[in-house]
Amino acid sequence: MRILSLVVILSISFMACSKKMAVTTPSPPDIPNPPSAEVKDMAFKNYPETKKCDTVYSHFGTEVKDPYRWLEDDMSDETADWVSRQNAHTFAYLDKIPFRSTLKDRLTKLWNYEKVGSPFKEGERTFYYKNNGLQNQYVIYEKTADGEEVFLDPNTFSTDGTTSLGGLSFSKDGSILAYAISEGGSDWRKVIIMNVADKKILEDTIIDVKFSGLSWYGNEGFYYSSYDKPEGSELSAKTDQHKLYYHKLGTPQSEDKVIFGGDEANKRRYVGGSVTEDDRYLMISASNSTSGNELYLKDLKNPNGQLVNLVDNFDSDTYLLDNEGPKLYLVTNLDAPNKRIVTTNASNPSTDNWTNLIAETKEVLSPSTGGGYIFAEYMQDAISKIKQYDYTGTLIRDIELPGVGTAGGFSGKKEQKKLYYSFTNYHTPGNIYSFNADEGTSDVFWKPAIDFDGDMYESKQVFYESKDGTKIPMIITYKKGIALDGKNPTILYGYGGFNISLTPRFSITRSVWMEQGGIFAVANLRGGGEYGKDWHNQGTQMKKQNVFDDFIAAAEYLIANQYTSSDYLGIQGGSNGGLLVGACSTQRPELFKVALPAVGVMDMLRYHTFTAGAGWAYDYGTADQSEEMFNYLKGYSPVHTVKQGVEYPATLVTTGDHDDRVVPAHSFKYAAELQDKHEGDNPVMIRIETNAGHGAGTPVSKTIEQYADIWAFALYNMGVKKL
Repeated sequence: MRILSLVVILSISFMACSKKMAVTTPSPPDIPNPPSAEVKDMAFKNYPETKKCDTVYSHFGTEVKDPYRWLEDDMSDETADWVSRQNAHTFAYLDKIPFRSTLKDRLTKLWNYEKVGSPFKEGERTFYYKNNGLQNQYVIYEKTADGEEVFLDPNTFSTDGTTSLGGLSFSKDGSILAYAISEGGSDWRKVIIMNVADKKILEDTIIDVKFSGLSWYGNEGFYYSSYDKPEGSELSAKTDQHKLYYHKLGTPQSEDKVIFGGDEANKRRYVGGSVTEDDRYLMISASNSTSGNELYLKDLKNPNGQLVNLVDNFDSDTYLLDNEGPKLYLVTNLDAPNKRIVTTNASNPSTDNWTNLIAETKEVLSPSTGGGYIFAEYMQDAISKIKQYDYTGTLIRDIELPGVGTAGGFSGKKEQKKLYYSFTNYHTPGNIYSFNADEGTSDVFWKPAIDFDGDMYESKQVFYESKDGTKIPMIITYKKGIALDGKNPTILYGYGGFNISLTPRFSITRSVWMEQGGIFAVANLRGGGEYGKDWHNQGTQMKKQNVFDDFIAAAEYLIANQYTSSDYLGIQGGSNGGLLVGACSTQRPELFKVALPAVGVMDMLRYHTFTAGAGWAYDYGTADQSEEMFNYLKGYSPVHTVKQGVEYPATLVTTGDHDDRVVPAHSFKYAAELQDKHEGDNPVMIRIETNAGHGAGTPVSKTIEQYADIWAFALYNMGVKKL
């Protein structure tokens, strides 16, 4: 992260707290269906009381009121009481929606089909993930001569399914397994080491691991990453010193060596290490932000060897794809915003000695390896196409995919000639195909037996103009034959950040929405990675408003082309997408009927003070960076832009009380501001999942309940009486 300025003027004064009485809003009129029929019976005029404190701080001479600062304390009984009262209010509202149980029943029925992952080989054994339908967590099976047997069942980790598998890694010969578990959705992990043959635990659990892979060196030990445990709450306290450790089997964790990191003068927020398949090299990536990394190499055959620096700055993203002895194959966006593959020699690997193997194209590259080949996946307007190369960079073939959508996989060990890949789109459940790497032929390996007829639905990709004339792609999916009369319940989904691309993928929850006659639209906004690094940068820092303009323009396109209208339009997004929803609904509240922000980054002036939030500064900038950046962030920060007396969309904020990535205080403060200042008939609610985090590892049972509530809330506030 490059900080332009560290001038900070902070004077925080804490005065006596005063309780704000609950806001009373008038009952809505009894108008015909749709929209808003019968909402008058559920207005819930009196929101739970939320205390307001006279907390004020000063930034660059500007006073900022922070009346709900106390909600940042996730360890206090007062916050816990507020959560309990808000949930009681929200669930009392949801309980009265007549078709909520119908949606839950349909979600449960549709979810209840067997799901299987691609097989992967470790040593002489073959494993795969499988879920029998409604299991809270996927189970790892081992293929046997007689069929299959359960190898590891995360559903046994806890009685309520909230402890999940957070990653696993086998030793080089496949005889030992290290697997990580997450409790309550937290990013903090524990690592358990197990003998594969008899499933016996070999030693004490490794604790306090966070944002980490597990990479083995032979069968002797493995590398992992973590932070020093912070003072105060481990769910919200700042963590900014990441370290790479080596754990040698048979020794206590207290003796694990720090391999990289720990220099107070040169902190790195994100550090990761991986060992090459031949056990020759350790590659270390270090960064201070979610974009840009240093890259180091260590020759593991030379015990006294020093770290060799390949990339000594944070101006680009580079990682190792593979190696053949000392020949390194790197993927980089250095001088190639859409990425390229280069080769270099480990004896002198600096950027001056890089040679193009597969040059940059106009489409974004995401390569993988397997079977002795390189598979170059390109995005063409967010749609997959795959090219197969050998290790000299010679094109072997273009791979024919089953249709228009997203393909993923094409990976495995070098000697593994049968590979697997998945294919999906917004109305096609994911199928798995086996692929003969030498012959280039595909066969269906697994096809889901799901109670959903994708042939009844279609997706249409359109390109619309944003405020500044930039063309933005959007995929709109709906039931064939739907009338474009402006009255279709519609969800517009977006993300627009962190170089993340939204590609077509099947979703059970979205399918249930479309079964009710709903339209689901996904806009590929700037800030994402669909068109490479330049597209990403157009939605960062002082250009972040481009992302919101793109989303607003998507809504206007849907309305202008009669897919829907403002009375039937909802917007949805999570994490950075939650910020998107919050910002757009405060900037253009009249444009949307429903807003569904999930685990959103809502306080843009303080996000960098929680957990690893400072690492998001490449995308956002920080309030400490400069007065100009402070004012820019304050100008769109959802917590700070809610205005008194404005009618906002019907809003259901969702978060988890154990979210230690985007701390729930963001959602708490935003909901409190809305409930205090919002006027009109639309309800403003917050649904707080207990013992849940940012989303990964959420039990199936909780996901079904969440989406039954989300879709019920959306449809009801769009005027739907019954399904």
